[in-house]
Amino acid sequence: MFVYRHTVAGFREDVEKNQIGDIVQSYYENTTGRRVSPNEKRSWSNSLQFMERIVRRSNVAPSCGILIEYVIPSTSNRIDFFISGHDDAGNKNFVIIELKQWETAEATEKEDIVSTFLGGSVRETTHPSYQALSYKLFLEDYNENIDSKNLIPHSCAYLHNFAERSPEPLTLGIYADTVKESPIYFRDDYEKLEQFLKKYVGQGNGEEILYEVEYGRIRPSKKLIDYVSSMLEGNQEFILLDEQKIAYETAMFVARQEEKSVVIISGGPGTGKSVVSVNLLGGLLRDEMNAVFVAPNASFRDAMVHKLARKMKKTRLKSLFKGSSVFVDAEPNTFGAIIIDEAHRLKNEKAYMYQGENQVEDIVRAAKTSIFFVDDNQVIRPDDIGCEDEIRRVAKAEGARVYEVELKAQFRCAGAEGYLNWLDNTLHIQETANFDGWEQQGFEFKVFDDPNALANAIKAKQVEGKSARLVAGYAWEWTSGKEGNMDAQHNDVTIPEYDFSMPWNSRKIGTTWAIDPGGVHQIGCVHTSQGLEFDYIGVIVGKDLQFDPATGEFYTDWSEYKDHNGKKGLKKDPEKLNRLVRNIYKILMTRGQKGCYVYFVDKNVEDYFKKRLGPQK
Repeated sequence: MFVYRHTVAGFREDVEKNQIGDIVQSYYENTTGRRVSPNEKRSWSNSLQFMERIVRRSNVAPSCGILIEYVIPSTSNRIDFFISGHDDAGNKNFVIIELKQWETAEATEKEDIVSTFLGGSVRETTHPSYQALSYKLFLEDYNENIDSKNLIPHSCAYLHNFAERSPEPLTLGIYADTVKESPIYFRDDYEKLEQFLKKYVGQGNGEEILYEVEYGRIRPSKKLIDYVSSMLEGNQEFILLDEQKIAYETAMFVARQEEKSVVIISGGPGTGKSVVSVNLLGGLLRDEMNAVFVAPNASFRDAMVHKLARKMKKTRLKSLFKGSSVFVDAEPNTFGAIIIDEAHRLKNEKAYMYQGENQVEDIVRAAKTSIFFVDDNQVIRPDDIGCEDEIRRVAKAEGARVYEVELKAQFRCAGAEGYLNWLDNTLHIQETANFDGWEQQGFEFKVFDDPNALANAIKAKQVEGKSARLVAGYAWEWTSGKEGNMDAQHNDVTIPEYDFSMPWNSRKIGTTWAIDPGGVHQIGCVHTSQGLEFDYIGVIVGKDLQFDPATGEFYTDWSEYKDHNGKKGLKKDPEKLNRLVRNIYKILMTRGQKGCYVYFVDKNVEDYFKKRLGPQK
């Protein structure tokens, strides 16, 4: 879908008559049924007048094709400006241009992320060159005509109000590879941009190219299939074992059928849900199906991309890995299959920045086959709605047939299924036979009396070459970035009686805390560790989890739990709040494959855990 389509000659005429804003607004409102705000219309008029001057002075042929606000199929992303034509050698080219009205922006320490003034405050957003490049790569990977019709895509960004500085933060080394592949042009670079367009589309005859892009069938390219296959080949982390293979083959069989369907694959921590989900992505792409991988937790999603992107560019891989809020406006059955890992973290309308009402509904509607990987015992916030019952309800409402598979075998915690059963029993999550411990061979569980000793033990494991991280429950306030805490400057996690203090994980490394070398000197939380695993995990259990020896029950003081979104609406529902907190600590205590070290602030909780360990303590 596009908002405006014309030749260069027609585009120039519409701008010269000062009608371009009205025309684009009319097309947009008629196409989408939504009203255009005055600011958006003003933005179109301003940017497109700049582009008209660039196009006119570049002397490209009047027969070049123009698309404005082209919606990339299977996404909600819109390309600002798209121009097509032939070069001197007769090649069929098109150029994607990301337009920005920014006047200033600053670099960050995050790959392809910058900060600028957006929506009333300074926010982080993707680098303009990365935006344009990601659109280009998506079309290369999914538009069949680009390969079959020998179309050649190019991309760049144009910041027509932005005066380049010396040095310019947006061209620093951290962005060098992206800018090299997708150039960025500032206010005074208009001649360079004109030459860029003249080089690739100057000979015109671009309308046929527009048609071929618009009507290209959406399916994964052979190049993308080869990329994804290569990242899985020989990777021991993603070999399917026993019931994992059954789950994989079941989901593949269902996805190949014509009927609308939902697959629910349930399993606790360490049962291999992510191993199956990643293999499914590869298998479905090899079947030439339009498939994407969804992970609601950004930390898990970014860590997965980092782990897999050994043989391919992260930019290309990121188009396959999406957040859970992007399907709000997707047409029914847009995707052949959507794979949702950590589906228990899908949100309702209360979630921050989410524009819809129910992410389970969005996904089931958008896909012919939806494959949910879920663990009801990992729900940690009131707005987490992706439980099995909700998935079944939505499937029924959408007329989808439901298939269910359960994963039971334990592959985390050194295969110590007994430890996980003991933890479930001890945290009162569910009754199991392991009420008094487990066979501890192969997995180390240790209670520390001093948080400093715990932190030192985790750092020592890291020095030994093991992956190790320290995490805590959300029982301490987290100083905001506005208060000077963007890079873990504040030691928020404090236990004064032991002279212990450490910072929460840095906002600068944010979702990559688990794999960043500096992460071992910071404390992570459930939001930066859920779905991930380490050799050793150190857990500080705060005052948000307390134990009453008289009743034998856990409880949570609402004021001691500091995740404001996590406890919203639960002040009068202490049982639900406590259950969410217990779920969080189960998640944290099951991140280690070889060992879990724990310090308890509440000594009643510590005594209870030690008693439950019995002679093994």
